[in-house]
Amino acid sequence: MKFNSKIQLSFMMFLEFFIWGAWFVTLGTFLGTNLQAKDSEISLAFSTQSFGAIIAPFIIGIIADRYFNAEKILGIIHVIGGVLMFWLYQTSDFSMFFPILLAYMILFMPTLALVNSISFNQMSNPEKEFSVIRVWGTVGWIAAGILISFLGWDSQEGLSQGLLKNTLLMASITSIVLGFFSFSLPKTPPKGKLSGEFEVSKALGLDALSLLKHRNFAIFFISSILICIPLAFYYQNTSPFLTEIGLSNSTGKMAFGQVSEVLFMLLLPVFFSKFGVKKTLIVAMLAWAIRYFLFAFGDVDSGVWMLLLGIALHGICYDFFFVSGQIYTDSHAGEKYKSSAQGMITLATYGVGMLIGFWIAGLISENYADMAGNHDWKSIWLIPSGISVLVLLFFISLFKEEKNISPN
Repeated sequence: MKFNSKIQLSFMMFLEFFIWGAWFVTLGTFLGTNLQAKDSEISLAFSTQSFGAIIAPFIIGIIADRYFNAEKILGIIHVIGGVLMFWLYQTSDFSMFFPILLAYMILFMPTLALVNSISFNQMSNPEKEFSVIRVWGTVGWIAAGILISFLGWDSQEGLSQGLLKNTLLMASITSIVLGFFSFSLPKTPPKGKLSGEFEVSKALGLDALSLLKHRNFAIFFISSILICIPLAFYYQNTSPFLTEIGLSNSTGKMAFGQVSEVLFMLLLPVFFSKFGVKKTLIVAMLAWAIRYFLFAFGDVDSGVWMLLLGIALHGICYDFFFVSGQIYTDSHAGEKYKSSAQGMITLATYGVGMLIGFWIAGLISENYADMAGNHDWKSIWLIPSGISVLVLLFFISLFKEEKNISPN
């Protein structure tokens, strides 16, 4: 891959995940403090990510794999997204906030598959090259979290002044910047232009579902859905949890998870090639179970190390499952379905799995909350820990090791 392409793709990843990390991490806290939203409403807001992810494969299947260059679609989406995010910044009522957020996430979630598709298109060996590019997305997420805490938007004083809404403005500006930058990215033309008679299944990218005929891929697909149920607890509950128990600079400390993500992203190619896809995914799911167990028994005094270790495990949880899964998916997808296959796995993880997870997390959070809004966090966190163990046992029993994973 050319050096200029590496720089462009790295900056693309940085901005992509800076935008997401700028507002998503603190969304639960923002909704509770600025808009006085209930746990069920917060759960509904987070579910917009899942609705977007479910729709994403259809957008990618229709457009990116069939008709228009992926980098142009990415640019248009982010410019429109920046406008919607600015609208959210000006909104002070949840009933108005929710539909705008839903529209934004329907646009944003396909970009996760698009940036992967644009990157993979420039690589001859994604197994070794992708992690070096993708790590800059993690750096972007870290930068957003550290900046929020540095500016004091998530401090008790900042929360009382309603400063957390500035995260939406920051995301809006960055989204527009990425939108215009995207038009300068390496050209990524559609690989699977339709020929002959129009077929709805091909136009929607549903032909990528043929990958599920492969038994191992089907087990991986199902496991991806199931493991994202406990993952939803992390995204939805961690910021309110740390804020409620009184951990200072919680957003900055949550960025430790992305710092570890950088480390394990760089270690991933070595681990992946030495131990194979099955062991890599097993380590990820085991780390999930341990993380929630640490959250259940940690506190801001003598148990603060458990909280920080649980946050730091995010690197293994995310890299060893999601990035490995993206590489594994790419290895099974042919040239014709690279974008739609990435969109399909986005549907499984951020879509179906996390939609179920956000719904369950919302119900459990309300069930373990008292009249004053305080939560029994120990009971809440032990539930996703147990779910992670069950998914791990399912995967270990049914997934067969594959050797020589390499892109098609």
